[in-house]
Amino acid sequence: MAALSSEVKVFVIQALACFDTPSQVVESVQKEFGLSITRQQIESHDPTKVSGKGLAVKWKQLFEETRKRFREDTADIPIANRAFRLRGLARMAEKAESMRNLALTAQLYEQAAKECGDMYVNRTRKEEPDDEPLIPTRIQVDVVDARKPNAEP
Repeated sequence: MAALSSEVKVFVIQALACFDTPSQVVESVQKEFGLSITRQQIESHDPTKVSGKGLAVKWKQLFEETRKRFREDTADIPIANRAFRLRGLARMAEKAESMRNLALTAQLYEQAAKECGDMYVNRTRKEEPDDEPLIPTRIQVDVVDARKPNAEP
């Protein structure tokens, strides 16, 4: 087992703290640094594993700080952003519609509406303008195949 430089150790520990699997970290280290290391060597840098119990204190602290930041800060993760998810759903819906997959298109539209929140629910306001809306109710949506003649809605 070859000794890893501090730069590689920091990379490995931060990746593990962000819940990457040892296999994913092996691939990342290969791409980033051109080093071929084993999953067992990666696991020895994870203080939550038995093989990582002898890890130095500074590496354990780095792991804990990174994990804490990762759990608290989702702003850097694109899929945690609603606009990112909606753009992806829009691309998928356009592709499904161009393939004439109407059932999938309808499901994607429904998912986008749920993503937006109020778009999928029918809210009734009270008479006073300052009052909050009542409990939302679901809207029943029936998908009709327009290709069939005499289709009932």
